[in-house]
Amino acid sequence: MSLDRDDSCDLLCLDLPHAEAIRAGLPALPALEPAAAVARALGDPTRLGIATALLSGGELCVCDLAWVVGLAQNLVSHHLRQLRSAGLAHSRRQGRLVLYSLTGRGATLLAAVLGPAYAGTADDGLSDHA
Repeated sequence: MSLDRDDSCDLLCLDLPHAEAIRAGLPALPALEPAAAVARALGDPTRLGIATALLSGGELCVCDLAWVVGLAQNLVSHHLRQLRSAGLAHSRRQGRLVLYSLTGRGATLLAAVLGPAYAGTADDGLSDHA
């Protein structure tokens, strides 16, 4: 059995001044936790689909969003709460409806995750609540 060694150096070398400068500039792991939480929020395929529907549709009520993504309303509500907790979605009540939209940060991050094919699908009226 041969080992694929394309992912490591064949020679131990270290540019210590350069490596130490990079290390000194890295944030501590606890400081990275909020960013990791946001990444986890978009890391679930169901939430990614729901966020994509919001990117395309702008502001949607939970009922419409559940129909669009083909999932039960309670499941969609659960995932929307997680997107909202991560700062990627915003909700507002209008009478008996709860309407959701992506925050500016949510739309920007989602467009980056989805790539250029989706960059132009965001509604100009997206909420910018963060």
